[in-house]
Amino acid sequence: MTRPAERLSAALARRIALAAQGLADPRPAGEPGTRQLRRSAEQLAVVQIDSVNVLSRSHYLPFFSRLGPYPRPALDALSNRRHDLFEFWAHEASFLPVRLHPHLRWRMAAAEEHAWRNMVRLQRERPGYVAEVLDRVRAEGPLKASQLLEHRRDRPGTMWNWHAGKVALEWLFFTGALTARARTAGFERVYDLPERVLPAAVVQAPTPERPDAVRELVRTAARALGVATETDLRDYFRLSPADARTAVAELAEAGEVLPVEVDGWGRPAWLDPAARRPRRAQARALLSPFDSLVWERPRVERIFGFRYRLEIYTPAAKRVHGYYVLPFLLGDALVARVDLKADRLPGVLRVQAAHAEPGVDHCAVAAALAAELRLMADWMELTDVAVTGAGDLAPALSGALPAAA
Repeated sequence: MTRPAERLSAALARRIALAAQGLADPRPAGEPGTRQLRRSAEQLAVVQIDSVNVLSRSHYLPFFSRLGPYPRPALDALSNRRHDLFEFWAHEASFLPVRLHPHLRWRMAAAEEHAWRNMVRLQRERPGYVAEVLDRVRAEGPLKASQLLEHRRDRPGTMWNWHAGKVALEWLFFTGALTARARTAGFERVYDLPERVLPAAVVQAPTPERPDAVRELVRTAARALGVATETDLRDYFRLSPADARTAVAELAEAGEVLPVEVDGWGRPAWLDPAARRPRRAQARALLSPFDSLVWERPRVERIFGFRYRLEIYTPAAKRVHGYYVLPFLLGDALVARVDLKADRLPGVLRVQAAHAEPGVDHCAVAAALAAELRLMADWMELTDVAVTGAGDLAPALSGALPAAA
């Protein structure tokens, strides 16, 4: 029987959420290594991948936000060599701890329910081609889509313009017949058979029934979020409403999530019983637009009072804050947002716009942000930080940067 709901203040719920995401405490001293990266990946459970590289490939940034400057090759090794992480569609395209592979096989098996129109067309126009591609991987080893490019008739850009080889490989990836062995320097996926990539214990692990697997995904989401609504829990792995609702009810019945009412949320919420309840948060971090703390925009607004929209696909003249905008977390508040670009040839981290949230101390925020930008620039092997754009925080930030050097 579900117990009565505990009442949480909005401030406590915010700190719980930050702690669950590894963002409540100062970063560890010293250079983080494989052990810290693995622990952080397990804590987040889902690290979203995105191809935009105006600043950095997005999956590198959450670890920098939480751990500080770490060697990027160490993270690459977790997926490309050690295979502690694997790629699949979770929230979106994501890196996940390999322990979750069996719990996503139901999604692989259900791929036929979501057949892409270009896949349907390929099967109609070239029957047997997908099987031929799979046979080639079996016989010849790892394969990139570029190795199957027969012509450039189709305009590149969207998934609907993929060439036949890319469609076949992505379909085999979606169904679980293939997995990602690595990413090239150009971020191209290298496909191979799961049994040649993933640890034997993972490949040989029994496949849970869908309800059991979904329950584990919701349980994992609850740990990663700390405190969350049913919608938040569902969104973490992009589950269906019916699946998530059933899983939450079962976890609540078992006492694995606890009902809570959070001041100002206006809807029921659920608490991970093991969630930390820090008395204060001491974070200082720039967050990728695809960071799991901020990727669900309604949750960000509910917890932080921070309205955040990705403007990459907005025409430049209509953008409010910029192209690739990162929220800045200071303490337990999102206090500013900066549009960043890595200008790699001259070695400059460019702040193309800097905006403060209403009511913050511009000088204090600018000083903290300047130090964080300098740290990021050093990590990215850029020699300078330059404020080149507009925004109400830009003057104070420009003045603070020399002191942060």
